[in-house]
Amino acid sequence: MQQPHDHDHGDHGHEHDHGHDHGHDHRAAPMVEEITDFEVLEIAVRELAIEKGLFTAEDHRVFTEWAEQIGPAAGSRLVAKAWVDPAFKARVLSDAVAACAEIGVDWKEPTGSGTPSDYMNLRVLEDTPTLHHVIVCTLCSCYPRPLLGHSPYWYRSPNYRRRLVRWPRQVLTEFGLNLPSNVEIRVEDSNQKCRFMVLPLRPAGTDGWTEQRLAEIVTRDVMIGVALPRADRKSDDVRPVHKARRPVEHAGQPVAAAQ
Repeated sequence: MQQPHDHDHGDHGHEHDHGHDHGHDHRAAPMVEEITDFEVLEIAVRELAIEKGLFTAEDHRVFTEWAEQIGPAAGSRLVAKAWVDPAFKARVLSDAVAACAEIGVDWKEPTGSGTPSDYMNLRVLEDTPTLHHVIVCTLCSCYPRPLLGHSPYWYRSPNYRRRLVRWPRQVLTEFGLNLPSNVEIRVEDSNQKCRFMVLPLRPAGTDGWTEQRLAEIVTRDVMIGVALPRADRKSDDVRPVHKARRPVEHAGQPVAAAQ
């Protein structure tokens, strides 16, 4: 049994340093944000363009703000109109860029719904009962932005780009899309010269619907090809969170499933 000290702790003649510095370097790591080669290139080109007077920094900010608010609404309108207007559908399939202009989407001018990198061809791919299209960009992230807005993160991911062209049916299953075995899946690779968008089959139960109501069920993922339109699901639906199926273990104690 250890005996208690009978002397004053202030008389040790040495210091109690409880900093526990055992040779470790506790200096804060520098907060350096990682930057890609592409980002370096973008900054260099942008600053050079501003220096040469091609546009101002304010012009760049305004355009970026505008571009980031583009969503898939234009694509939804295009699909809905094609479903109800056979003549328009024929124009969409033969000259999609011209058909886009009919609904107010101008691919040729940055001041419209196009962007400078969108000066190329657009093809709309029609699904049939035995053919399903899905789009990808295996090289980077080419995407029909004037119609669908910014691409989702997973579309740009190497995982999606690499695997879709090899195992399209498996990848679609991971999105919850299980197509019958008699349906051919055709993967279209977007590139620098051509963008693609899917014209899906009109779902059953939508006879007599207006264009506006039809547009509400045409989601971004439907026009990429990883989902099918459904009469009972709109693009702005918020799906309920499912209850936990089993108790959750927390700190060794079972916790009742969420109610």
